[in-house]
Amino acid sequence: MSDYSEGPKGNSQSRFLVLLVIAVFIFVSYSSYLFYLQVVRGVEYQKKAVTISRQIERLPAQRGEIYDRNYNLPLVLNIDSFALVVVPAEIPAPMRDTVFAKLAAVLDEPIDEIRRRIPPSYYRMFQQVEISSSVDQSIIVKIAERIDEFPGVSWYSRPKRNYLETGSFSHIIGYVGDISRDELKIYYNRGYQTGDIIGKAGIERQYDSVLRGTDGRQYKTVDVRGRRVEAGSRDVDPPLMGKNIVLTIDRSTQILAEKALGERIGSVVVLKPATGEILALVSYPSFNANMIVEKGGNNEYARLLADPRTPLIQRAIQSSYPPASTFKTVMTAGIVEEKAIPLDETVLCNGEISYGDRIFRCHIRKPGHGRLDLESALAQSCDVYFWEVGRDKLGIERIVSYAREFGFGQETGIDLPGEVAGFVPTPQWKERRFHEKWLGGDTLNLAIGQGYMLATPLQLADMMAMVVNEGVIYKPHLLKEIRDPRDGSIMTRTTPEVLMASSISKETFKITKEYLRGVIVNGTARYPVSTKTVSLGGKTGTAEVGLSDRWHSWFVGFGPTDATNPEDVIIVVAMIEATNPWEWWAPYATNIVFQGYFGGQTYEEAAAQLGLLGRSIPVAARAE
Repeated sequence: MSDYSEGPKGNSQSRFLVLLVIAVFIFVSYSSYLFYLQVVRGVEYQKKAVTISRQIERLPAQRGEIYDRNYNLPLVLNIDSFALVVVPAEIPAPMRDTVFAKLAAVLDEPIDEIRRRIPPSYYRMFQQVEISSSVDQSIIVKIAERIDEFPGVSWYSRPKRNYLETGSFSHIIGYVGDISRDELKIYYNRGYQTGDIIGKAGIERQYDSVLRGTDGRQYKTVDVRGRRVEAGSRDVDPPLMGKNIVLTIDRSTQILAEKALGERIGSVVVLKPATGEILALVSYPSFNANMIVEKGGNNEYARLLADPRTPLIQRAIQSSYPPASTFKTVMTAGIVEEKAIPLDETVLCNGEISYGDRIFRCHIRKPGHGRLDLESALAQSCDVYFWEVGRDKLGIERIVSYAREFGFGQETGIDLPGEVAGFVPTPQWKERRFHEKWLGGDTLNLAIGQGYMLATPLQLADMMAMVVNEGVIYKPHLLKEIRDPRDGSIMTRTTPEVLMASSISKETFKITKEYLRGVIVNGTARYPVSTKTVSLGGKTGTAEVGLSDRWHSWFVGFGPTDATNPEDVIIVVAMIEATNPWEWWAPYATNIVFQGYFGGQTYEEAAAQLGLLGRSIPVAARAE
């Protein structure tokens, strides 16, 4: 009986001991694991916890400022602007529509636009949503004065670009905008992120990496839903402003050239041949960069794109035209260098030349220029002389070779995006393109810069630089210096870089310069280029475009011709498109630029001294 009665009690004790052992094992296991997590790997998890609970807010850096060559007044600077942000979860649900309506009223936008930026899926989100990237201080003041009516709304500083000089300066400087998806794909590995401001055109785009600076960082601690749980001071890495850029552009010369061109579709280039520095780069029509970066800039950009005059095109480097008789400068150098014809031998111009079943007429037409040697032919821009000598003495291969030696058909490498290369036709190209043989008529056209040949105004400036420098073209550039924004110290200075060096003899260039001086003294430019302030040389050009009453008008000039210091010489190129009413304005515009530059005068003063202020130049017939 006693054994039977002890049985259940023993079993209970055994079960208790088993459970106790299991409990102790579990307790020891969990205690050991907690010890492992908290002590052995505690530091590691603590770091992870901090990382997870900390959010990083970017503090946008100010872009560097842009100056002209004198480094006194900026062309571009930054002004105070703010980004307006909302934390949707901090807006009480009953007040949501009211807050949205008030935001829309302050921003002068439809309430549907606010709802689009903060969709219902965002309502429980504690992260900031940007409502506007560029808000004036006046709007921030209105919100701040009634901040209780705007729960969840805040702002931070986001400097905005202010372009102090617009018009023709806008083509040079360009403008900025929010980075696009396509741009982000390209620049992501260079540190760019969604929401960044990036240069879209001009210098802003070309030197964006120099101007953009380094964004700062602000760190804050939040809970798992993104709500801030840490008060007081926060860790901040301050932003670093971008570098300042000094351009080779001279503000007064740019304005002088812009006014000399006037409201004529075309361009003006002012170049220092001894260094490649560009003093002015004018294109008309132009635009106001501030209108693109302001609110509603997309509409302004669309309007500019739709304008048939293409104001966004920088015509000095992005448009190419037949160089016409300015190309006779290259022909002259080639004839002299090749000794294709004795310099004193004359060619009879009776106003026309026949080839095949076509009659090619000189611009003077009958009775023609009479007998001319090379010097007189260049001065009078006689087509017949260059047709005959080009076709019979030089030949197409050598004409093409000299054209390329002067830089035609290739980019100049200027530090602006979008440059076009122009074009030099060859017999091989024509056969590939049209499946036709090169004809003598094609050679006649090329000999006077017509036909298929195309050149930009900057390429013509380089052509003349080759002559002035007697065999060297320096790479055209707009960047003069990069400066530290803190103390203005020079960090980088651009030095002249040889773009092309010619094998043509210096004597050939000296003769060519003398002949170009004759164009001004007793040639086609003797009346329009009338300044007495400086001694000039140059070449006129009138390009046919298939219209009977208008042509492209060119003038390429240089001076002083008697300069002892190469640094004193400048080249001016004016190009007026045939879309303008014909008035042969290019040489007159160039005349004003030379007068103002060397006379230290404004456009108004220079034009008045030359008797051109307020006057148009009626020219009924074509001039060369």
